Amino acid sequence: MSNLRRQVLSAFKRLHRTRQYVFEGDVQALTAGRAKINESFLQNRNETNEDEIQKMIKLAQDVDHELRTNVIQAKKKEEGVYELRITPETTRLDNVVFNPDAVIEKPRRGRGEKNTEGCCGGAAMAALEAEVAARKK
Repeated sequence: MSNLRRQVLSAFKRLHRTRQYVFEGDVQALTAGRAKINESFLQNRNETNEDEIQKMIKLAQDVDHELRTNVIQAKKKEEGVYELRITPETTRLDNVVFNPDAVIEKPRRGRGEKNTEGCCGGAAMAALEAEVAARKK
């Protein structure tokens, strides 16, 4: 068996093991995952370009990593209460406590947007618009 074929088979098996681990107990997700993995591998079964095969193996490894580190199962216990299944591989980020006194700056003007406030807090623009409206009468 060629090395490339061995890598493809290994990626295929690894994705199925990951699917079983990540979606444990969720029959619907397990079934959908199996179908998607099998479909993807069957679609590319006749690929002969080694570079393309290597890219697909890399994609399978990336998908495996994403599933293991970023997917969390949640089961509804009661209204508004969920139980999360967080594995040791799940990526954890630092939570920042919301500061209600924080000053949120106004976003900058995008390209092509008109400056409605200007340097005078919008007074100059309002005066100009009033002048244009008066001339139209």
